[in-house]
Amino acid sequence: MTTPGRADLVIVANRLPVDRVTNPDGTNDWRRSPGGLVSALEPVMRANDGAWIGWPGAPDDDLEPFVEDGLQLVPVHLSAQEVEEFYEGFSNGTLWPLYHDVVAKPEFHREWWDSYVTVNRRFAEKSAEVAAEGATVWVQDYQLQLVPQMLRDLRPDLRIGFYLHIPFPPAELFSQLPWRRQILEGLLGADLIGFQLAGGAGNFVRLVRHRVGHKTHRDLVYLPDGRTVKAAAFPISIDTAGFEELARSEAVQERADEIREALGSPRKVFLGIDRLDYTKGIVARLRAFGELIAEGELDVEDAVFVQVATPSRERVEQYRILRDDIDRLVGRLNGDLGQIGKPAISYLHSSYPREEMAALYRAADIMVVTPFRDGMNLVAKEYVACRYESDGALVLSEFAGAADELRQAYLVNPYDINGIKQALLDAFHAEPKETTRRMRAMRKTVVEHDVAAWADKFLDELATGRHEHDKSVRPARRS
Repeated sequence: MTTPGRADLVIVANRLPVDRVTNPDGTNDWRRSPGGLVSALEPVMRANDGAWIGWPGAPDDDLEPFVEDGLQLVPVHLSAQEVEEFYEGFSNGTLWPLYHDVVAKPEFHREWWDSYVTVNRRFAEKSAEVAAEGATVWVQDYQLQLVPQMLRDLRPDLRIGFYLHIPFPPAELFSQLPWRRQILEGLLGADLIGFQLAGGAGNFVRLVRHRVGHKTHRDLVYLPDGRTVKAAAFPISIDTAGFEELARSEAVQERADEIREALGSPRKVFLGIDRLDYTKGIVARLRAFGELIAEGELDVEDAVFVQVATPSRERVEQYRILRDDIDRLVGRLNGDLGQIGKPAISYLHSSYPREEMAALYRAADIMVVTPFRDGMNLVAKEYVACRYESDGALVLSEFAGAADELRQAYLVNPYDINGIKQALLDAFHAEPKETTRRMRAMRKTVVEHDVAAWADKFLDELATGRHEHDKSVRPARRS
């Protein structure tokens, strides 16, 4: 760091990149969180004396900044009430459903908004303390959309970027938000605003023009103070090489063989891996598969569907209802269609380490990713990365951001049950030559556009047009 507590690159995210773990002897340690964002930004942070600001994950945890595995981590305190109102409330009860095409109805509560403002200001103040003169600050995701402008008010010397990891909705949906102007103005504090898709960037620029009144041209917004803000697409990706290396390991291949054997060595294994969320389309895909079995198009001797649903936001009522709905559906389908020792659907409500995920990807012949709306969906890309023999098929929702890049998948409308059924059958009966052609093309895309390239591209774009006193962000040294 340039001076104690001052960093040339500051990452600001809702969560720190580490999770607290309790050892058998009762002591606590920190373990690096799984996920592509941490993998992408870790080398850039190391190259730039970086600091990461975020919530440690437990309410009323008031921790001092600390260093873990060489990374400078700066915790932000949240009270139990703020977790309920800012995180579970406004972030996930208001913004999440609104930004995901109102798959579930968003709730608008003034006290949730007040808490969102309070917590965003706390993150902005912490960022202002930690950032060195002329530093680059990169704010992540929908929980912190007010931070850019709050931070600019405190530290106009900074270069500020913002990246939204979920979709940005069209005007017809966004305009329902009572605090729509405040969110737009909060984001405009950034110099560069990144979206998963060009459509999201376009939605944002149009809203700024109509709701805030600023002059715009293509992907640029011209502010009265003379600043220019750019809004553009930067599709996020995964640590492709890391997943492929894992998939090629002997331990993962042995585990994949064990999984297929435990499933009864069926001809084809279908796989879904999702956070338990109403946007993911889990019920629709299981219904489609169940109908194919019931109609005799598929047989439990030949095909099994493995659905992993990672626990998520279990204190939020809508998520508890969804879990109950899926439990009932899986029970009914297995009761009606399964045989002794051969259920139609193997349902796992649990989270798994990367090694087990890679083994599942290797064991599955057909990956089914059918969200109603998704910013990107990295599971689809992880599956492709693990199919190093260019085999396997991907059934993918056209409303996932990944569909823009993975055009060789079997693309479906997730609201069309018959369409999903046909895609599952097409993938099931596809000739090896056809699946190889499709997978090879998708692998080329995922290998060339990995998460490191995503981070470098965003930071390079953010660095352009900097003032002379600003510090340039050094790219991570890569072999």
